[in-house]
Amino acid sequence: MRHFVDTQKKVFAFSPDNAPAVSVNSGDEVVFETLDCFSNQIKTCEDKLESLDWNQVNPATGPVFVNGAEPGDVLEIQIVDIKVNNQGVMATGKGLGPLGGKFEGYYTKIVKVENSKAIFNDLELDIEPMVGVIGVAPKEGTINCGTPGSHGGNLDTRYIKKGARVFLPVSVKGGLLALGDLHALMGDGEVCGTGIEVAGEVRTVVRVRKNLSLKNPMVVSEGIVFTLVSSKTLDEAVKEAVGDMFEFVMSRTNISPEELVMLFSIVGNTEISQVVDPLVTTRFSMPVDILERLGVSI
Repeated sequence: MRHFVDTQKKVFAFSPDNAPAVSVNSGDEVVFETLDCFSNQIKTCEDKLESLDWNQVNPATGPVFVNGAEPGDVLEIQIVDIKVNNQGVMATGKGLGPLGGKFEGYYTKIVKVENSKAIFNDLELDIEPMVGVIGVAPKEGTINCGTPGSHGGNLDTRYIKKGARVFLPVSVKGGLLALGDLHALMGDGEVCGTGIEVAGEVRTVVRVRKNLSLKNPMVVSEGIVFTLVSSKTLDEAVKEAVGDMFEFVMSRTNISPEELVMLFSIVGNTEISQVVDPLVTTRFSMPVDILERLGVSI
């Protein structure tokens, strides 16, 4: 069955108390209409960050209650397609990103999107649409949509794109899935504080996985498996992301721990997703074909 969730159904925080926008079954198609991360408040270069209603920042469309999803399960979200609007926005300035100390004020830029190209001054850049925010409700409490964590949230990982499968650990009945914060293009790190922020539409298929157990998000994209961890420091996030991959593979194969770490060291990669959110997000990656040859399937 196909479901459509429009931008009237949105949240600004992940919470077990959020009322579901729709209930779906495992295997259903769900299309999410999304606002950009500023709730479409920036229309021109004259619209500055200082004038925004910050209570309207980082909306996520949803949440979606997935029938049959129970705590301890995993939601698998297949990103079937992403469509982005023809105008995006970027912003940077004082205190934003690693170079935020170089600026005194704030700067916004409108970026046109035409024929699958982002027009940045005289540069025509191939777009790679991706989902910045995707998550489920935590077991208790509230986590704003701008913060990443074990529930997902503002992961800002450029591999969450068309063809990807995102795996999120379920903490509450139904999961309460929501997503938003599309980027037409974003590099690892998102170092100015934004990618090309854009409204659009994401077509997904949502499944309940009873045969998986995860502590943190996992992504399979472009023939690569990524374990994602968000933490206060890059060191902490890297250590846990590598540890998550280690536990995942060790529970599914008979390779020795010593040889697995050696394998990680020659074909695995430690990578940065973003360094600008309240917590930083890193990922550890392994090729799908290597894992399959070890007898590991996802």
